[in-house]
Amino acid sequence: MKTITDCVHNILRHQPFLEDALSRDIINFSSLAADLLPQVEKEMRKPVKPGSIVMALRRYHPKRIKHSENLGSLGDIVVRSGITEYAFLNSNTILTSQSNLLNTVKDKSKTYFTYSSNFQESNILVSSSLKEIVENHFKNETCISIKDDLSSMSIALPDDSSRSIGLYFYIFKLLAYEGIPVFEIISTSNYFTLFLEKEYVNDAFLLMNEIKEN
Repeated sequence: MKTITDCVHNILRHQPFLEDALSRDIINFSSLAADLLPQVEKEMRKPVKPGSIVMALRRYHPKRIKHSENLGSLGDIVVRSGITEYAFLNSNTILTSQSNLLNTVKDKSKTYFTYSSNFQESNILVSSSLKEIVENHFKNETCISIKDDLSSMSIALPDDSSRSIGLYFYIFKLLAYEGIPVFEIISTSNYFTLFLEKEYVNDAFLLMNEIKEN
């Protein structure tokens, strides 16, 4: 049978911002218990005393998240605007369409092009000037969505970033705190790229520079 402690701990595990704050002892238990009370009562399907939630909070010992020490080593930030994203359902011909597109744009050095795929769909992010070319090569594919007016922000990662603990957690936590939604993410060994709606680009750029300087 689920206990109040089980319920509270499960809620906290699914809210990393709260868990991080608890690990640093910067949250008042009584205030947090009052905030969690409606959710706990809903899950327990009965009235719950705030004091019981406080006791459950005192029993919770989250691991302290170790932030990466390499954030100051983030490299140059390159911003590009005027990007369109296409999402297509995968098909037996999708690779042929991709190959034909690559062959067409291979000499267009000043345009942006990136392609990613999973087992269900394929995404293409291109300079908006290539829209007609993309739509021509993929006219027989099933288009799921098109998003215009995106901007990309590519950031060089520090050396040995694959072994850095909390690198992405810290960056995305700050983006979330500032209310900056990330439309798409692409990461390679040495770079990661955020794709943002244009109204959020300036705020994200300032935030990334603050991360580098701190």
